[in-house]
Amino acid sequence: MSTIQERLQGFDDGDLPAVLQEAGVSGAGGGGFPAYVKWQALGDVRHLLVNHQESEPNCYVDKWLGRAHADELATLFDALLDEALETVVVGAKHADRDPWLRPLERATDATVYTPDQLPVDPESESGVVFAYTDDTYEYGMETVLLRISTGTVIGKDLPVDYGWIVQNTETLYNIARALAADDPVLRKFVHIDGFRSNGNRLPHRLFDVPVGTPAATLLDAVGVDPGGLAEDRVLAEGGPGWCFKVQRPPDRYGVRKRTNCLLVLDEETVAANTYANGRVDVLDPFDWSLADPDTEPSPVTPDRVHVPTITNDEYSDVVAASTPVVELGDTVAKGELVAEAEPRGDGFCLAHRTPVAGRVADVTPREVEVHRR
Repeated sequence: MSTIQERLQGFDDGDLPAVLQEAGVSGAGGGGFPAYVKWQALGDVRHLLVNHQESEPNCYVDKWLGRAHADELATLFDALLDEALETVVVGAKHADRDPWLRPLERATDATVYTPDQLPVDPESESGVVFAYTDDTYEYGMETVLLRISTGTVIGKDLPVDYGWIVQNTETLYNIARALAADDPVLRKFVHIDGFRSNGNRLPHRLFDVPVGTPAATLLDAVGVDPGGLAEDRVLAEGGPGWCFKVQRPPDRYGVRKRTNCLLVLDEETVAANTYANGRVDVLDPFDWSLADPDTEPSPVTPDRVHVPTITNDEYSDVVAASTPVVELGDTVAKGELVAEAEPRGDGFCLAHRTPVAGRVADVTPREVEVHRR
């Protein structure tokens, strides 16, 4: 019996969400919503949909995790199936099966559905099921993937209203680490990509970084001068099909727990491809294909971090910023709590810990800056 299964067996109602809240687990892509909120409904759901689509053409984090950490993910799936769920459906692209998904298939002893066999009927299946889809960008959207892979149409409702929890692979990897060893979320996998002012492609890189690593540190790692970025370039957070302009200077913008990619783009193209909600879609204006993409994360060691107290300001009406518990000049150890989860009203919030040891250089309602010791 795995450690995760033993813990789940001993949990009372609310224990699992509390572990995830204290570990600071949020959605590792998209909106970055606190993950524990979804798992509060575990007693009312029967199925988990693993969003393994990773539709952005230059992103490889979930693909790499599914191959390199297949056993850890399989252990989590087995424990959830033994203690709480009936099925775990992995929604992945069929084009990714041979280069990336075979190890996870083997580790989970999964039943496999190809695109022509979808949707899966979860009521007639049990265990782990792979629902392979066609290579379509929109299938990465939660509601679309749920419909395509399982036939579940939720409209404006939530997946939990229909017995489903939906999480992407990196989030589930963080959940597995939290349950197996109480490991908090201290690091993030993030890509750097985009184009120079002369139109040449930047080196496509995949980094393993402490949460709060300044964007300037990563730009410097790919040969972009962060100080000159504002002259003719725009920094955006997200992938080519779904990103948003970063409004803060690169040296003050720390990587969030939801940051999967940072893009360097030209202002004119961004302006021409920005929609009413601020979403930028530059899939078509550029060729995002790569002959030799960076698919193995390389560690980066910044000299400071800007640990956010809220993963996404856009959710500030429902997600509360955590309360800093450190002061200017404090010395902190790696993994030490710097902002505690203290929900106010109907808001949700997470605990946040420093991913580096050092000295607290600044504390604001939105972040805690720590300089590495």
